[in-house]
Amino acid sequence: MKRVDVAYSLIMDETSSKVLAVKNQGNSTWSLPGGAVEREETLEQAAVREAKEETGLDVKVFGIVAINECIFEQEQEHAIFFTFRSEIVGGTIEIKRPDEITEIAWLELDEADKLMPYYKHGIKSLIGGNEIPYYDQGRR
Repeated sequence: MKRVDVAYSLIMDETSSKVLAVKNQGNSTWSLPGGAVEREETLEQAAVREAKEETGLDVKVFGIVAINECIFEQEQEHAIFFTFRSEIVGGTIEIKRPDEITEIAWLELDEADKLMPYYKHGIKSLIGGNEIPYYDQGRR
């Protein structure tokens, strides 16, 4: 079974009442902007890159607000999902990869919880400040 690390960005609006989400082309599901960590890439680098690729936005990531995992038996993959609290620092919202993303939207938290049931206590529970510090200790 192959291990796959995935980094997501939790991006809230200024009022913390909406979350930025993307609709994925292949299965028409909604998710936070994110994707697989590439070889030689840190979790932080992956979260920043994926946010840019999927939304057109430049983000800065902070601590980890959730860690989820799933074993996809058919694909023979064990995925670990790291969700970072992120803030927009530049860019403009645009679909840069229409072959992957069909829609980008600011979702109200209740709607986001229905469309993205991946977090045990919902997206609302992730914005409360129980953040795990993340440190990239570099290469040795």
